[in-house]
Amino acid sequence: MKITKSEIVISAVKPEQYPEGELPEFALAGRSNVGKSSFINKMINRKSLARISSKPGKTQTLNFYLLNELLYFVDVPGYGYAKVSKSERAAWGKMIETYMTDRKPLKAVVLIVDLRHPPTKDDIMMYDFLKHFDIPCLVVATKADKIPKGKWQKHLAVTRKALQIEDGDALILFSSETGLGKDEAWKFITDYMND
Repeated sequence: MKITKSEIVISAVKPEQYPEGELPEFALAGRSNVGKSSFINKMINRKSLARISSKPGKTQTLNFYLLNELLYFVDVPGYGYAKVSKSERAAWGKMIETYMTDRKPLKAVVLIVDLRHPPTKDDIMMYDFLKHFDIPCLVVATKADKIPKGKWQKHLAVTRKALQIEDGDALILFSSETGLGKDEAWKFITDYMND
């Protein structure tokens, strides 16, 4: 899909602030600093619509990005960042859970993990959460450009095993530097848009 128009519509913390209407939504989940903003920017061919922060744990709201007036990317707060207080983390957790379990236009979640490292406990918990609530999921292993091509399959196998990815759930290699995996990610998203 070629994105010709993209804008951030609202940063929401509660359901009454979510955009109205029935446009399909795709949530982007992942730990702080995993490259969610870089993923968004690469997918929509913009340098900095999604701001990349030098401080992990900066996104504290659900950020709704309207693309081509056809769909939303919803960037959710990154998890697993130690410098955030427990009560703040609990509040984010509740906000994310409410959104993901109650939101009708949500079609699928893109779970972003770092290909260079085995998935964290938080990554595993998020994947299990999505499976528990029967939410379709695409796992994107990003930062592929930081690993020699010959080692990609080995790293993907570690990711697949740690998350215990179910048959039918897609796992794709991605690089926001080179654009690797972008077409595959869009294919997944467009398939779910019409479901």
